[in-house]
Amino acid sequence: MIIAAAQLPSVTGDIAGNAMRMARLITEADERGAGLVVFSEPALTHYDLRQMADDPARAAVLPDDPRLAPIREACRATGVAAVVNGPGRSSEAGALPTIASFVYGPDGALLTRYDKRHLTETESAVFAPGSAHGRFTLGGIRFALATCFDSSFPEVAERAVADGCRVYLSSAFHSDAERVARYGELAREHGVHVLLANGTGVGSPGPAAGLSGCWLPSGERVASAGPGGDGAELVLSDVRDAITLMADPAVAAVPVRECGEPLVDVRTAAPELMAGHLGPGADGEVDGADGAFALLREGVLRRLLAAQAALPDGWRLRFIEGYRPPALQRHYFTRYADGLRADHPDWDDARVHRAASRYVSPPEIAPHSAGGAVDLTLVTSDGDEVDMGTPIDASPEESGGACYTSAPDVPPEARARRRILAAALRGAGLVNYPTEWWHWSYGDRYWALETGAEHALYGHRELGTEPATEEADGTEGTAGKEGAGGTEGAQRAAGTGGTDLVGAER
Repeated sequence: MIIAAAQLPSVTGDIAGNAMRMARLITEADERGAGLVVFSEPALTHYDLRQMADDPARAAVLPDDPRLAPIREACRATGVAAVVNGPGRSSEAGALPTIASFVYGPDGALLTRYDKRHLTETESAVFAPGSAHGRFTLGGIRFALATCFDSSFPEVAERAVADGCRVYLSSAFHSDAERVARYGELAREHGVHVLLANGTGVGSPGPAAGLSGCWLPSGERVASAGPGGDGAELVLSDVRDAITLMADPAVAAVPVRECGEPLVDVRTAAPELMAGHLGPGADGEVDGADGAFALLREGVLRRLLAAQAALPDGWRLRFIEGYRPPALQRHYFTRYADGLRADHPDWDDARVHRAASRYVSPPEIAPHSAGGAVDLTLVTSDGDEVDMGTPIDASPEESGGACYTSAPDVPPEARARRRILAAALRGAGLVNYPTEWWHWSYGDRYWALETGAEHALYGHRELGTEPATEEADGTEGTAGKEGAGGTEGAQRAAGTGGTDLVGAER
């Protein structure tokens, strides 16, 4: 995912006008391949404490304020998320407002709200401090939120790292370049990506420094805006290496409580869902694989049908692959890992395992083998294939990373189609594995981690066996084992795709 810091010269008190300016920057961020844009503190109103104190009722807003509609609509139209900072109205009557960050998701809905925890003395006369830690997950990445003075407290970043956050986002109004430079130290000390959206113009603290920027976990600054002025500016950074892969221990730590939901055959249970030719592995060596790829958990299939109903006119889903027998999953993973090991003899086993999990799920946790994952694509209502940026099953090596769902180097038309596909599937409750635009799942461990569910619903299934009714952390009942994992999409069985979508054996 590409993330962007927006340096915006806000107009004091002009919430509606500033929201329109933000919406234009969200659209520009999309055109430049970004999936998330962060605005400075408090970009909705500009940093003018006197104006806020004089009329707090007018200055403070809620996430659904009509004046913010252009921002929400821009997020929906582009599929770009946005962190929007401004005076936040409290739900309690008579309470002071907060300095709030509203995080709008790709669908324009509120993902979370963060209220600045640490206030300066002058801010305390106008605002109340927040108490919650700002966290959200987007595109497989765990983000931490902070606002300006928050970053002066080391425990803020320490807690973020302890909570599994790999990218630290700060909305600020710093007045000097020295304070901005400290974000590089924060990145290096805590091993996280850091993005700063800093203010510009003259506010209550004096002139803002601008210089919004992005830092790698090494502390290296990779993007920087100018010192500010009359124009808006975006700076961008690639944080795809912060994606939580299924090989991550956090995925394995999710407990599984098998719900016992059956596997159903898509071809007979939902003939209205377009399916390609589904067959056994190309090697023909896995017993019982014939027809297995057409199976899905009942709950996943219901959600696919809901997603198809939500697609704009002229589009349909094409189902490529669902369930995959555990033995076949082991075969795919081992072969792909062996290929990486041969290409990179200097890599140790842990690095090979992690790299392989970008593309093939380690067998002990594979969502396909739980019947909770589906590989699919978008086709026209007549069934004609369209360019999605890469073929299904394109590996990171083959595609130069274009297989990643939010890859910036994908033709605009293909990116737009991925956005249509994602909007329908997310709306139906599925989650994407961000290294593969075609892989979506529900009920598995990765889904649970992404959505914050307490446990997964589906464990591994061996055909012809009954699933266990409950499984604990890292263990399985009669349904088999789920451990630390990765993603699917590796070498598919020949014939699992429709028409030309035949997975190659690598």
